[in-house]
Amino acid sequence: MPKQCTKTQSDQIDLFLRLPLPTQTRHNNMSKQTYKICFCFRRRFRLAAAEAPDDVKILFSQYSENGTMAADHLRRFLVEVQKDHNATLEDAQAIIDGLGRLHDLRHHNIFHRKGITVEAFLKYLFSDTNPPLSPLGVHHDMTAPLSHYFIYTGHNSYLTGNQLSSACSDGPIINALQKGVRVIELDIWPNSKKDNVEVLHGRTLTTPVELIKCLKSIKEHAFIASEYPVVITLEDHLTPDLQAKVAEMATQTFGDILFTPGSESLKEFPSPESLKKRIIISTKPPKEYLEAKEIKEKESDSQKGKALGDEKAWGREVSNLKDIALANDKNDLDEEENNEEEDLDDADPKLQQHAAPEYKRLITIHAGKPKGGLQECFKVDPEKVRRLSLSEQQLEKAVLTHGKELVRFTQRNILRVYPKGTRIDSSNYNPLIGWSHGAQMVAFNMQGYGRSLWLMHGMFRANGGCGYIKKPDFLLKTDPDNEVFDPKVRLTVKETLKVTVYMGEGWYYDFPHTHFDAFSPPDFYARVGIAGVPADTVMKKTKTLEDNWVPNWNEEFEFPLTVPELALLRIEVHEYDMSEKDDFGGQACLPVSELRSGIRAVPLHSREGEKYKSVKLLMRFEFV
Repeated sequence: MPKQCTKTQSDQIDLFLRLPLPTQTRHNNMSKQTYKICFCFRRRFRLAAAEAPDDVKILFSQYSENGTMAADHLRRFLVEVQKDHNATLEDAQAIIDGLGRLHDLRHHNIFHRKGITVEAFLKYLFSDTNPPLSPLGVHHDMTAPLSHYFIYTGHNSYLTGNQLSSACSDGPIINALQKGVRVIELDIWPNSKKDNVEVLHGRTLTTPVELIKCLKSIKEHAFIASEYPVVITLEDHLTPDLQAKVAEMATQTFGDILFTPGSESLKEFPSPESLKKRIIISTKPPKEYLEAKEIKEKESDSQKGKALGDEKAWGREVSNLKDIALANDKNDLDEEENNEEEDLDDADPKLQQHAAPEYKRLITIHAGKPKGGLQECFKVDPEKVRRLSLSEQQLEKAVLTHGKELVRFTQRNILRVYPKGTRIDSSNYNPLIGWSHGAQMVAFNMQGYGRSLWLMHGMFRANGGCGYIKKPDFLLKTDPDNEVFDPKVRLTVKETLKVTVYMGEGWYYDFPHTHFDAFSPPDFYARVGIAGVPADTVMKKTKTLEDNWVPNWNEEFEFPLTVPELALLRIEVHEYDMSEKDDFGGQACLPVSELRSGIRAVPLHSREGEKYKSVKLLMRFEFV
């Protein structure tokens, strides 16, 4: 069961002063709402105020006396129900004091000097001081090699939109770094005069941005969200003289924060802790400049060039991989040999005789793909570590035929997975396929949105949002029989997560009143489920509540988990529309490993991942 901890008294008071009031204490004009049907007719709806769910009322009665919850009652509630075992009487009093300093609560007679009423108790439960995740900060062991971590990884980090015609800019790089992304990918090409270096998506209509601008922005914003290392993966299309120019740019821009390895190849990767506030370069060892081949995407895809539907954006699950036609090992790799990504076979050593040595010395994480099939790709060299890149399609095929080899490879080496070439709309794929096989760098288009990207956001809320998450031990170790973890094998249930969806509020304040329905209040329903290994993956749905801005579903769901370490709790709210596609009402994705037991306020986010100002769900989490 996850560990619990509490906020400090001052933190709690300050947060309370910034919180909106509960629905029933805000805006008296919310009691009724009128919708115009046509020129002559209007429909008037009585709008329900937020009322505490029955469970909350029962708990309040159990932990109060004469309708008032005093500090000692609240402390017992925090310890026994919320499982905040370190909660003190001072913590409870700080919560009560914070509520008491709100003028509106005193005005509405829901606060008393000696305690709080059930209305104020609901206010507390819905507050930002009652989050669903443990506020532990960085708490994983950060002293292991880089290969022992999942790393927050971007793909074509410079693109502002689609993969074919959008502008290239340092803006998306800055946005990604500010959100905690730790791996930035840059495609570097000669400019038209062949005397400088630009960043762009090659052989497309994307407009370039100067490399030096991107490097300066990386330096300025690299460690705002996290002090742990930023990796720059370079897809290099340069001549030796321009490689030397890149080396000069990087050295002058980053100075002492640029990490350079002491030897040409590392026997083991350094740790995130040892690389705090350092920049790392990862690319293939330079070779003589080769004109890039034309892209020849061999995959048959009827959706090519079109935006993927909502379900397709979620990506294939591992359990569906049996539907993919198996090819022999050689074809698995050669199929996308001409893709724009840096997955070409290593060049003939003779071609490297003119390589820029100063550029080569900057490479910490060496990338490359050996000649031959998957068996060769996943060979582990005890004397040298490296990075391997596979497309999402190559990964899907590899897990069917070489799943255990993948896990064994990623125990020492780094595996990077990138989106297939037909995702020109900058959509993404199911990241759990890579994570469940130990892939450290599951590269995503961060400028898009959709269910897959919500999972990425949710995963990296863990460990204080620092961009590095320690892989579970079962992905790092072998058993006494030298066997490794196999995601396809169904394991016994380790624990069951019980989720109660009580109610939601905030849409009335964050959305125009005709946003969901022009003629009536919205009809909300919630979807709750698990993303994880195939045996754990499921989605469930509440009933739809009609004409209600403050839906009170009060429904309970159980999720048996065989691999809770890789499980993400998915939450979505939609508004039912009889004639058209249901409207989106918010989403959240939370790592199960850091969920706090008890009744918690879950903030919802937009499609783009931005947190709404007011929209929250009141939910209860229990591990049984």
